[in-house]
Amino acid sequence: MKVKTFLVQSMTASIAFASATSFAAVTQQQVVENYADIAHAVFADSLTTAQKLEKSIDTFLAAPSESTLKEVKQAWLAARVPYQQSEVFRFGNAIVDDWEGQLNAWPLDEGLIDYVATDYQYELGNEGASANIIANKSISIGATTIDTSSITPELIASLNEVGGSEANVASGYHAIEFLLWGQDLNGTNPGSGARPYTDYVQGKGCTNGNCDRRAQYLKASAQLLVQDLQWMEKQWSADEKGNYRQELLADSATNGIRKMLFGMGSLSLGELAGERMKVALEANSTEDEHDCFSDNTHNSHYFNEQGIYNIYTGSYSRVDGSELSGPGIKDLVAVKDASAAKDILAQFEASRAEVAELVTSAEKNNVHFDQLIAAGNTQGHELVNNAITGLVAQTASIERAAGIIGIDNLNPDTADHQF
Repeated sequence: MKVKTFLVQSMTASIAFASATSFAAVTQQQVVENYADIAHAVFADSLTTAQKLEKSIDTFLAAPSESTLKEVKQAWLAARVPYQQSEVFRFGNAIVDDWEGQLNAWPLDEGLIDYVATDYQYELGNEGASANIIANKSISIGATTIDTSSITPELIASLNEVGGSEANVASGYHAIEFLLWGQDLNGTNPGSGARPYTDYVQGKGCTNGNCDRRAQYLKASAQLLVQDLQWMEKQWSADEKGNYRQELLADSATNGIRKMLFGMGSLSLGELAGERMKVALEANSTEDEHDCFSDNTHNSHYFNEQGIYNIYTGSYSRVDGSELSGPGIKDLVAVKDASAAKDILAQFEASRAEVAELVTSAEKNNVHFDQLIAAGNTQGHELVNNAITGLVAQTASIERAAGIIGIDNLNPDTADHQF
């Protein structure tokens, strides 16, 4: 399913959920249980789409061509849809936050992985920034020499943050994105990365060298992604014993609600409005763009926002078209104050619409996030600032909802940003 099509379906389904009959007799425990059900569905969908991505990569590597490269890129884009909706579970759930870096860390110094342009800008002082694992069967970072002759999921996992730099990201969605698209050398001008399919042609016809090792890296990265998602899916499954879901549901429902609200507020404010939008905008920095190689940042931002909306409404549109719906935070608010519940939901809808304007800009006007943040793009800056302002207002509504329910001193993470 194309991302744009899914976006339309997602928004339509969410509006239907929002207008559905409220759960008048809802309890906090029911809301936390539905939260766990949504988490499991989101991670299960993330796993399913990652497995499809892995299969698409195998097909591409068996016969590299323009068409098979296009297909595998579409599989990557589809895999981002559920995964970005999972990030609302990070904050408040340490098991997710401690794990997600191996899947979604950014920005990355891509010279650690493969060839880059000669004017490549990397993090100052990062000794691994030009290690080029694909071109070298051993790499030296500081006084440490690492055997990279066999590119396996285990090796890739071990190289994350090698040398102590967070910019040394060896695995996850963005490593795969770089391996598929290559560097985006367009700056704030139109266009994404343009890696040729011939970078994976074996033998005669290989471009930029080391096509065999590049293929090994891409395949191993996909295997690691699937392995990681298999583990997290089990942590939320009702069929598993002694997992995180059981721990969450055994705790007090009030603590569960607090985790939900903290996760929503922290993703809304510090992470999405701050780290992913404000930082990039203020620095006019494409390096701080989330999906920077593929120019898919608008969708990543939108589906982060959709994930927050999912938890507030107790709903989730699955990738197979089915709908999961149950008691959500909005129902707890409605029991206490029906008028406030209506106002808060309206703010959520308004904030979501502001973030959706980034999608409209990219999909309809072909002006992507990296162009919007360009120095001197007054209209683009206004669009991004409107999204940031909407997220700040949404966070205030989350805090208002918390107060109505009886969760005091929520204090969502601001990531040290002032808004």
